[in-house]
Amino acid sequence: MAGSSPTRRRSFQFASPQSSSVIAEILSEDRNSESRHKQLLELAKREHERVREDAERVYRDHLRREERQRLLDEKRQEEQRIKVEEQIAADRVRLHALKLTKVEAPPSPPTPRFPEPSRAAAVAESTTPAPTSTPSAVSNQSSVPQPPPQTNGSATPKPPAPATTFSPGLFGSSKAQPTTQPAAPGPPIDTTAATAKNRTPEAPRPPSFPGGFGNLLNNGAGSNRASSARPESAPPAGQLTVDRYTTIHKNLKELRNSMAEQAKTNSALKERMGDMRREIRKIIGQLGGGGAPANRQQQQRIAAVLREALTNRVQSQLVDPSNFVAEPRNPVQGAVHNDAQLPSLFIYLLNAFSKSVILQFIGEGGARPETADPIGVCVAATFSEPDFGWRGVSMIDILVAKFRIVCPVLFGYRGSEKTEQGRERLGWWKENGRWVTEQQHMDRMTGLGAGFAAVSLRKFAASKKKNPYPPRHFWTAMAKIINTPPNEISNTQCVVLKSMIQNYEAKFIEFYGTAAVAALRASLIDFPARAPEKSPAVNSLEVLAQQFKRDIGLALG
Repeated sequence: MAGSSPTRRRSFQFASPQSSSVIAEILSEDRNSESRHKQLLELAKREHERVREDAERVYRDHLRREERQRLLDEKRQEEQRIKVEEQIAADRVRLHALKLTKVEAPPSPPTPRFPEPSRAAAVAESTTPAPTSTPSAVSNQSSVPQPPPQTNGSATPKPPAPATTFSPGLFGSSKAQPTTQPAAPGPPIDTTAATAKNRTPEAPRPPSFPGGFGNLLNNGAGSNRASSARPESAPPAGQLTVDRYTTIHKNLKELRNSMAEQAKTNSALKERMGDMRREIRKIIGQLGGGGAPANRQQQQRIAAVLREALTNRVQSQLVDPSNFVAEPRNPVQGAVHNDAQLPSLFIYLLNAFSKSVILQFIGEGGARPETADPIGVCVAATFSEPDFGWRGVSMIDILVAKFRIVCPVLFGYRGSEKTEQGRERLGWWKENGRWVTEQQHMDRMTGLGAGFAAVSLRKFAASKKKNPYPPRHFWTAMAKIINTPPNEISNTQCVVLKSMIQNYEAKFIEFYGTAAVAALRASLIDFPARAPEKSPAVNSLEVLAQQFKRDIGLALG
């Protein structure tokens, strides 16, 4: 056509043969005939049959795949069921074999009779087991009776020794005043020297009396058998009492009030005291973030702050250190500080350091117990500095007093978590006059238990310094918990005990060897088995024992 575009003319001119045949078919004269319609209908019917057959084939293939997958899933479930049943059967066989096993215990050896030690020797008396003692020896000796006291080979008891008390005032004399007069005057006994000598070795010392693991503690865990065997006299000078720690904590509060009063009249002290306290708190919060080199730098910064307080460049009153230690101390030759007084700012900063440590244990250790270890290293490094001790002994009693307040179960305290008095005895915290939730309480106890282990299980074998808090205190705290009667076992004790052991079992075994294995068995197998209620906290101890067997091959039960 004349009006058609060139493009249309070219497309028609060069059309493909297929399109040409289609066009020709459309333009055909019989395109609307009946025969043509039948032909097209037959073609459509054949196409429909082909599509339907393809769909049915695909559907049959899908059903076969689903059936095969179902059979595979059933096979896998049956295999898992058979595996579990085989494990149960094997465990039953082993349990049956263990029940049939009989071990004949050897007869107990005759109990030796020792003369009563002198007062200086009583200070050096240890209550921890020998590193080489075996579990059988630990368990079989529990029935050995306590030897009766003797004095110089005779049965005549020694006259009662005068009990001593600390001076009541924070800024008074450091000398301990006797409450009773002795029967006869005698030469003074330097109990501090004996105590310092007792703390010098790093390795635990063997016990000086017979008795198993359950009899190692006789001062605060509910057992008084050892004390009843002694003549009626004042406690040995080396015996710590938990009540003394509450007194130290009270004295620290009075010191804090005294420092606030001093700051009112001394602006330089007020400004510097606040800066030093905040710096210590900041350093403690940064521990563990940058590895060992960064931790050492932070320890040096804390030491610099404490040394500045000792130089007394910012004038503060002098304070009697005997109000902040658990045992009386006499001057020791060669000690850095032998005077009867120390700067109150120094004691105040030690208190601030200890408080920051406890808060860090609670805040970080509850969620991540492994963060407690670098803090324990810093605590040991700080309190082991000779410059920060008094009369040759560390001032770590300040930190221990805070542990006594926030986690009393470490010191043998028990109570019911369902009563007001019981919660107070267990260290259940209050905020705004109301008890914190159970989860918050257990998180606090987890952090404090891990922190106590981090402080008390430090190795000083390669150091010239004295360990400020030797491993025997860890053993003592553990024994006070597991010696609890079954009807007094609490979830708090179980949580603290687990956090003390988890991540520190290797160090504990390194210190005490087979005796540590026996203690772990008593803590993770025997102790939860005696609990009247199988709560999650109780079961967590048994789960920890299973983890030791799976991860490190330590089979406890």
